[in-house]
Amino acid sequence: MSAQLRDVAGELAGLLWREHTVYRERSGGVVIRGEHVRRWISLAPAGGRGEVLVRAGRILDGGTTAPARSEAVVPLSAGTGVLAAACRRLLAETAADAAPITPGRAAPKRSGRSSRSARSGKAARRGGSGKHTSFGSWVVLACIAGVIALFVYSTATRG
Repeated sequence: MSAQLRDVAGELAGLLWREHTVYRERSGGVVIRGEHVRRWISLAPAGGRGEVLVRAGRILDGGTTAPARSEAVVPLSAGTGVLAAACRRLLAETAADAAPITPGRAAPKRSGRSSRSARSGKAARRGGSGKHTSFGSWVVLACIAGVIALFVYSTATRG
């Protein structure tokens, strides 16, 4: 399977980018790096026979790779054209995730996890700033106050 992946990756690299580097991973997969577009594609055997797991990500400053932003499972029997189309879609998703947001413009709607700095869904529905104490926090505070009150009461009754 790894020899077949290497051949497919070579053809795919030629379709995707003029300048590319293809190398084999320790896990048996193949990586295609496009330094000039600062993106990478990884092809690895998937769980099913004749299927390949395609992952796409960015190349960071200094040449290190960021974790994969998107992935898909594609049958190898579909051909290089279908595989290239899937790679282009994943690369487009990766580019959309990496696009800087200019001030004054609304952020594009994305599916998946939001950033840590984004407000939670409850705070957005409530319309507040998201800094209010939640019900669970009040319960914890009440339990702590109860334990302190019990300690004070038991100390006062002994003496």
